[in-house]
Amino acid sequence: MNLERLWDLLVDNRTSGGRLVTSAVVVVIGIVLGHLLGYLLGRRTDDPYARYYARKLARYATAVVVVVVLAVVWHAFAGRVGVVLGLATAGLAFAMQEVVGAVAGWFNILSGRIFRVGDRIEMGGVRGDVIDITPLRTKVMEIGSANSDDTPVRGRQYTGRIVAISNKATFTEPVYNYSAVFEFIWEELTFSVAHGSDWPTAERILTEEAQRVSASEGAQEAIRHMARRYPVPRAEVEPRVYATATDNYLELAARFVVPVRTARTVKDELTRTVLDGFQAAGIEVASTTQDVTLRSAGTETD
Repeated sequence: MNLERLWDLLVDNRTSGGRLVTSAVVVVIGIVLGHLLGYLLGRRTDDPYARYYARKLARYATAVVVVVVLAVVWHAFAGRVGVVLGLATAGLAFAMQEVVGAVAGWFNILSGRIFRVGDRIEMGGVRGDVIDITPLRTKVMEIGSANSDDTPVRGRQYTGRIVAISNKATFTEPVYNYSAVFEFIWEELTFSVAHGSDWPTAERILTEEAQRVSASEGAQEAIRHMARRYPVPRAEVEPRVYATATDNYLELAARFVVPVRTARTVKDELTRTVLDGFQAAGIEVASTTQDVTLRSAGTETD
C-alpha cells in the first residue's frame, strides 16, 4: 500500500476501511501524546507523588479526547446529539452530586462561620482540630474519645491520624464546635464513697480541689464576650459538687470548667490529688464489688 492510498484511507470517513485506518492513527497519536504530556508535566516537579499523579492525569485526559474523536469518526452521535447530551448531562449530575454537595458545604462553612482552621470540632463522627478546609473536604487532626472504640487513644489527645471529611456533612449531620467562641468545656469527675463514711469531708476535699483547677474567671469573661454576639443566658461556671444517693454508695460529682485543650490533663491531676486527700482522711472509694474472705475450717487428727 503506497502513501497516497494510505492518505486516502486516512481522510476517508465514509467507508469502514477508512474509519479503521483513521481510528488506528488516532489511537497511536493519543498514546504518544499521553506519554509525552505526562513526561513534560512530571518534569515540572521534584515530588515523586506529584509526578505520578501528573502522568496519570495526562493519560486519562488523553484517553477521553481519543474516545470523543473516535465517536466522531464513527458517527456515533449522528442524529442523536440531543439524546446523547441529555444522557450525558443526567449521568454527570448523578455522578457529581457528592461533589456539588461538598462544594455547597464549603460555602456553608465559610458563610455560616461554622468553624475555621484551628477550631476543635466533631463532624461526621470524627473529633479533632481542623488543619485545612478545601472546597471538597475538611481535614482534621483526630483526637481520641473515651466513649468510642474506633480510636486507638481513649482520651482527648491526638491519635496521629489525619481524617478527611466531606463538607457535605455540614448539611446531613450535627457539627460540634468546641472552641469557636467559647474555648472552655464543663467537665465532671465522680467519686463514690460508702454509706456511713465521712462524706462531708470527702465533699470538702473534692470541692477544694475542683476550685483549684477550675478556670472559672476565664470562662466567665468568655461568656461575657459571647453575650455581645449571641443572646445567651448566664451560665454557672463556679465549681460545684453534687451528691446522689444510690443503693450501693453515695456518689459525689464535681462539675467544673477547664480550657477545652487541657481537659484530660486537668482531670488527671484532679483525680490524683483527690485520691491522695481521701487516703489522708481515711476515706475509701466505694464500688459495687464485694470483698469476700474465705477461711478453711481446721481439721483434727488422732
